[in-house]
Amino acid sequence: MKAPHMSRRLIVVFALVFSGVAVAAAMLLGPGRPSLHDASARPVAETLREDDSSIAKSTAEESLAWGRFRGPNGTGVSADQQVPTEWSETQNLKWKTKLPGSGSSSAVLTPQLVFITSYSGYGEDRSGAGDMQKLERHVSCIKRQDGAIVWTRTIAAVLPEDRYQGMGVPEHGYATNSPVTDGKSVFAFLGKSGVYAFDLEGNELWHVSVGTESGNRGWGTAASPILYGDLVIVNAAEESHAIVALNKSTGAVVWKAEAAALELSYGTPAIVHVDATRDDLVIAVPGEIWGLNPLTGKLTWFVETSLTDNLSPSIVVDGTKVYAFGGYRSSGSVAVRGGGKGDVTQSNVLWTSRNSSYVATPVLWQNKLHWIDDRGMYYCADADTGELVHRARTPGISSGERPVYASPLVINGKIYAQTRNSGLFVLDASEQFKVLAQNKLADDDSIFNATPAVDSGELYLRSYQYLYCISQP
Repeated sequence: MKAPHMSRRLIVVFALVFSGVAVAAAMLLGPGRPSLHDASARPVAETLREDDSSIAKSTAEESLAWGRFRGPNGTGVSADQQVPTEWSETQNLKWKTKLPGSGSSSAVLTPQLVFITSYSGYGEDRSGAGDMQKLERHVSCIKRQDGAIVWTRTIAAVLPEDRYQGMGVPEHGYATNSPVTDGKSVFAFLGKSGVYAFDLEGNELWHVSVGTESGNRGWGTAASPILYGDLVIVNAAEESHAIVALNKSTGAVVWKAEAAALELSYGTPAIVHVDATRDDLVIAVPGEIWGLNPLTGKLTWFVETSLTDNLSPSIVVDGTKVYAFGGYRSSGSVAVRGGGKGDVTQSNVLWTSRNSSYVATPVLWQNKLHWIDDRGMYYCADADTGELVHRARTPGISSGERPVYASPLVINGKIYAQTRNSGLFVLDASEQFKVLAQNKLADDDSIFNATPAVDSGELYLRSYQYLYCISQP
């Protein structure tokens, strides 16, 4: 188990220390961990560049339709009207491409290209067999037109990695962080192997380490990088108990916010546009939600929550509203209003609920939150109150081994929910639960962990073996 990083010397330090309420649930965090709501576990920012004037202060919404995990600002919503609702090996399958390795990361898109990561050499068959010394990660560029691989860059793993054992790494592998692209470059976060930047021709622009440590459970890394102006922002909770912002042109560290409470925070952060002059970088950690200044990493506000233990879902943003899910199933969910200063627990919490998603990030559509949990139960909750609108077991879904890891999307008003072994379900997004289609690619018996990507009538599905492009002829 790694120790808190609060003792590290900082060059330029900005600390916000607020009184917190210690709770008995501290025992859930393990020996040596700070208790929930412990002020000493909140971010301490090290700003390595004083002049922030060259950083664009807007841009959470990328110009690309699907340049990051779950699309613009992680909403998971697309208005595309041409994506099919049914497909098979002989229907609406534009192409499929064998990938150079396994993985759970999602595809990201430019108008002509697909970028995706994978791994090979160790743990590919989910058996744990093999030699960790042979572990490699791959960043691939694929043509959207025909599925041809344009280039693949292979990076030897920085060792030792978290072992392929137990209930952690075997569930998702060593390529879980989705890349991000601005249409000119692609940025891939590869855990202990660091962050890599390539141009569209595959030339390496830079790479930098963001830490080589392991979480106290050895479950591996999962958070995906995001772009904010000239910054690549990475939740390196597993690697260094830190959120790190890199200059996207050079890889230089612009700021680094270290926090012991990041332990077990696996979600991807998002941006809340508080007003015309202010954006907040928002992330959920065990016991709290934080709003940071995306230009400096300094903590602006926080809310105390009951979301304990490991947090896998990313936060969901709707305007200035923030929804967080996860921890143990009993931890539930919470909605807060973004913005403010300091401890805004009393003023900004909108509702709390016992309903939760353990792995998948819910999708918000027409003021309802939708998700399928890791037991195969479909949930629909009111976004204004958190109250459960509908719950039902998804018919046709396989039981056991957590049947869902991918996050659902909404495409043209319909829910697209990828399962691990039972295909992709297309659901009616109204309050009445209804399965419109169940699409299973029978020729592929490998696992589907990745959240789909969508743009211009094309849906991209990723299994442990293949990348698929689904499109009407």
